[in-house]
Amino acid sequence: MDTLSYKTPTLNPAQVEKEWVVIDATDQVLGRLCAKVAKILRGKNKPTYSPNEECGDNVIIINAEKCVLTGKKMTDREYLSYTGYPGGQRSTTPEVLLKKSFNKHLKPGYNPLYIKVMKGMLPKNRLGRRLIENMHVYNGPSHPHEAQNPKVIDINNFK
Repeated sequence: MDTLSYKTPTLNPAQVEKEWVVIDATDQVLGRLCAKVAKILRGKNKPTYSPNEECGDNVIIINAEKCVLTGKKMTDREYLSYTGYPGGQRSTTPEVLLKKSFNKHLKPGYNPLYIKVMKGMLPKNRLGRRLIENMHVYNGPSHPHEAQNPKVIDINNFK
């Protein structure tokens, strides 16, 4: 009997097939949307998932400013950060982070609110830092990634 046939095949980074996916965030609850995007970024929706490899897809989120937070979370929730200096604790709200995404000096595809939410849903190591770079968030309905031929996914039908 050949025991090699019982080994689980694992892919190396050269064998991983990455796709580009477009998701419309219009009237989507922010946390639920980001939880589904985190699955796509990690590659958990693929049969070739490996927890230590970057095997997920590249995700483009359009209409990011039209996301919804339930209740009064847009103004009452606080995100804390610390500068490292005495008295350097800062707090911001999702409303402020969403307004920052409209600043012209920010890199295109970078949205502070979505980055803050997604960092909590990805691994806290160098793999997580690489995965967050595969997410591109745009406030309007257009994006500059047409050359990659992204496919549109209805996130409501995604499990």
